[in-house]
Amino acid sequence: MKNFLIITIILLLFGQVPDSFGQRLGEIEPEKPLEKFPNGAWGIDIMFGESGFGLGTFIRHQLNQKLTGYFDVSFSEAKDEREIEYFDYWGNSFVVGKKNRIFQIPMFFGLQYRMFENSIAENLRPYLNFGTGPSLIITTPYDEEFFSAFGSANSQWAYGGYIGLGANFGLDKSSLVGINLRYYYIKLFGEGVESLVGRYQKNLQGLFITLNLGIMY
Repeated sequence: MKNFLIITIILLLFGQVPDSFGQRLGEIEPEKPLEKFPNGAWGIDIMFGESGFGLGTFIRHQLNQKLTGYFDVSFSEAKDEREIEYFDYWGNSFVVGKKNRIFQIPMFFGLQYRMFENSIAENLRPYLNFGTGPSLIITTPYDEEFFSAFGSANSQWAYGGYIGLGANFGLDKSSLVGINLRYYYIKLFGEGVESLVGRYQKNLQGLFITLNLGIMY
């Protein structure tokens, strides 16, 4: 799964040939000025990871040609890597020994650094990014129905961050479409959270492919 996620985003980010390569075959053309995009952006994140799906929202502000600052919040499930999922005769899934479902709500401030702005066509704008901040960790009893279990939920605070590689696509100056591969690492305080009976997790980590959809202003 990890290899598939990494290969997918690398192909998306670097599957185009730089404009400068074509220019070397003929007459050298004067360098075109970079497109100017709106400084602000707001939107939603749709997340696909090893633990399932997640949703989030973000707000961004461009600081200069290369740097963009942002704040994002997301909600997703986290799982213990030792969990083994089984299915009964009727297709219902269950995990032997599982005590709690674990959900993470990271609230991160971050920076995005644009790469190759002078060598790749502007309809593909790759970047590196990282974010850090507090996370709210919520646990609900596994032996209760999914939604009603939130009535017995417990919560605690943790701290962590992620690093990522992504790109924004297209030249539309009103809408934002992008993709981002992120590796999360969140450190819990105290004894951690009990996912499987008697086994506590003191950190949560994993890969997510995140689809960014928003508006620029």
